[in-house]
Amino acid sequence: MRIGIVCPYDWDVPGGVQFHIRDLAEHLIELGHKVSVLAPAEDDSRLPSYVVSAGRAVAVPYNGSVARLSFGIISATRVRRWLRDGEFDILHVHEPASPSLSMLAGWAATGPMVATFHTSNPRSRVMIAASPILQPIFEKINARVAVSEYARRTLVEHLGGDAVVIPNGVDVEFFAEAQPEPRWQSGRTIGFIGRINEPRKGLPVLLSALPEILAAHPDVRLLVAGKGDEAEAAASLAPDVRDRVEFLGMVSDEEKARLLRSVDLYVAPNTGGESFGIILVEAMSAAAAVLASDLDAFAQVLDGGRAGELFPVGDAAALARAAVRLLDDPVRLAELRTAASEHVTRFDWSVVGADILAVYETVADGMAGTVGAAPKVREDDRSSRFT
Repeated sequence: MRIGIVCPYDWDVPGGVQFHIRDLAEHLIELGHKVSVLAPAEDDSRLPSYVVSAGRAVAVPYNGSVARLSFGIISATRVRRWLRDGEFDILHVHEPASPSLSMLAGWAATGPMVATFHTSNPRSRVMIAASPILQPIFEKINARVAVSEYARRTLVEHLGGDAVVIPNGVDVEFFAEAQPEPRWQSGRTIGFIGRINEPRKGLPVLLSALPEILAAHPDVRLLVAGKGDEAEAAASLAPDVRDRVEFLGMVSDEEKARLLRSVDLYVAPNTGGESFGIILVEAMSAAAAVLASDLDAFAQVLDGGRAGELFPVGDAAALARAAVRLLDDPVRLAELRTAASEHVTRFDWSVVGADILAVYETVADGMAGTVGAAPKVREDDRSSRFT
């Protein structure tokens, strides 16, 4: 099958959507399909062979963050050229409601089209206002996929129609087989991975909880991986607390896997704007014990708290109490690791990829009868098993 995938966000500044598209493309290529990904990127960027640059992205505030998008005459021209040259059996656009390449591709495309919705934003006035200009695109979409029930809800409430729920995928084996890093295992360790200056990722909540955690466990180290201004993030910390925080900067996929395999506890203190929680799936794949804020999307990924514990969003005191209790209870930590390893298999690409291919095949065979129909993936489809 010839498959074209459109990424709306800058390939040079990777995030959850880009990682999902990268892993999906490589999974499909391994299965023998011909895949091309169109993404915003600098023309001189070192891109994988399957990625085509649509030109430079610009920073735009979007969903509580800053997204780097590509829109304009040059981008539209490259989109049309890519569609013409690709002769795709299936076009798969991600986030078609964002003002970027997916919207441009949706306007220009004429063949079978699948759309995936990643955003969870129940109060998006912008999305509601944009509905009239999005309607021509949505009328062309043959099947819609949402990465979670909360992304599906955003679609239904703001844009109409429905979607089949298929979660983001992870190469579970890659994380499960990573080797712990001895330098990250001296004493007890807590891990955090995310953009450190983006408030919704929750690092300030975790740093506020750290003094209470250290009062109970002075040997604890907090390992922080991610892009951002480290000095600004740590400015409010007392010197003795700052000494227990190690900023690792950006880490490779291999380093991330080793970090998740090394920590005693992985903490996800995010405060909102999350439709899924791919880092939780990666942590579970590495058999890490997870403590996360009780966002609806996180609770869903963690099987209602059975595969990882939850604390109230933004409550640093509750985070500290939960972390101290877990670090005091090696039996509970072991139970969480076992539960995570068992639960995470449903997110492996062997399962998720098969579900996405089933959607492609349904559309290609002309079986998606109406716009927004949720095609049959299997009898145990993701819309029922993932909720």
